[in-house]
Amino acid sequence: MTTRSASAKYEGLGKAGKGHVSLQSGVLTDQFYGFNTRFADEPGTNPEELIAAAHASCFTMALSFALAQAGYSDGTLETTAKVKLEQDGPGFKITRSDLVLTASVPGIEADEFEKIAGEAKAGCPISKVLNAEITLEHTLNG
Repeated sequence: MTTRSASAKYEGLGKAGKGHVSLQSGVLTDQFYGFNTRFADEPGTNPEELIAAAHASCFTMALSFALAQAGYSDGTLETTAKVKLEQDGPGFKITRSDLVLTASVPGIEADEFEKIAGEAKAGCPISKVLNAEITLEHTLNG
């Protein structure tokens, strides 16, 4: 149905290497990434941050559509995703993505919201592609 793309270039090897990532949309073009943007606080991006952005936006959109399908027409959803990278033998593995949601949906009961949010978490395409634990903590503001 839809194909999206991104590209990455890495010049030099290991810690000394410097990478640049670009998105098909042009929102990121030659955005710097490297060892220090991934494991230290150097300005730039990193793969885990990009996955966190993808997961937060995908889940939030899935929940928005599920709430609309359930008959709700107004609300605000704000999600943060925290993607955890851990040592895995000689390499690394993303072990979890923790979604933290703050929502305001007038007229919804807490149990219905929790059910719809849980289904959106499980059904969002990024959740499906991640081979990691995915948690959801939410606050529903009345």
